[in-house]
Amino acid sequence: MIDLQPLAILREIDRTGGLTLAAEKLCLSQSAVSHAIRRFEERHGVRLWKREGRSLRLTPAGDYLLGVANRVLPQLEHGSVVLEEYARGRRGAIRVGMECHPCQDWLMCLVDPYLAAWPDVDLDVTSAFQFGGLAALIGHEIDVLVTPDPIERPGLEFVPVFDYELVLAVAASHPLAAKEMAEPGDLTGETLVTYPVARERLDIYTRFLVPGGALPRRHRTVETTDLMLRLVASGRAISAIPNWLLRDVHGIRSLRIGNGLAKSIYMGLRQGERPDYLSAFIELACRTGREEPQFAATGETIEASNASVGPFSTGNS
Repeated sequence: MIDLQPLAILREIDRTGGLTLAAEKLCLSQSAVSHAIRRFEERHGVRLWKREGRSLRLTPAGDYLLGVANRVLPQLEHGSVVLEEYARGRRGAIRVGMECHPCQDWLMCLVDPYLAAWPDVDLDVTSAFQFGGLAALIGHEIDVLVTPDPIERPGLEFVPVFDYELVLAVAASHPLAAKEMAEPGDLTGETLVTYPVARERLDIYTRFLVPGGALPRRHRTVETTDLMLRLVASGRAISAIPNWLLRDVHGIRSLRIGNGLAKSIYMGLRQGERPDYLSAFIELACRTGREEPQFAATGETIEASNASVGPFSTGNS
């Protein structure tokens, strides 16, 4: 095994041009430098340099070892910096799991500012854990779970990011558009469109329809928010969605669902030591939630040039 000290000595001699300056640079005495090189030469049976008057000339072995030093030492020095950054929480990876269909659009608003502030942290976002993210978080498959439905478990904590209200979206020409508040019986003759989520996890059922003793005439599911809104705008269906998803949608009116279905987006985390880069990610998410602009209020018809979904798309209906 090659010791690092002779490598550092050869590199400094090459940089400074002499043994004395190299010793000063390394905070060693000249005799200590000479002793270290002599011990290396005796151990490996080679000569690293020869004296020519007051100067030193590297032997072929010394010249080879200098090349090794110039390749290896910068990598080790960089490795030391990286380890220090890991120790200070400046470098690492965050795996984010999405447990709601539209949350990814909202999360993308965080990516650019976060990556700019933390260039040495890898960020991965997956929707592979949709509606099963709790087990992934507990099993260390992900580091953060974005969800509107926190479930208390030992060793986990859920940080609220922002609040919203689930509203009933109907076409502006729909008969229900004349109402300010929907009642359970209003949905019995309607086609309700939702994301593909089990009914027991849909708030429109668990907190409104089932307690009110009513069910829609038909229930269908779609994968994308854009298609859902187009179906509503065309009058083919109604939907229970986060109020702010309607910000840039033409031809849709929102009604309050009963006395209101309040919801929040949370970020689920494992309890314990939290590196700085993860804390910064959570803080950015919360700040983005607080600074989010006001969206169209319940009961207003939203006018826009097309049925596109705005950049802050999140929430689970």
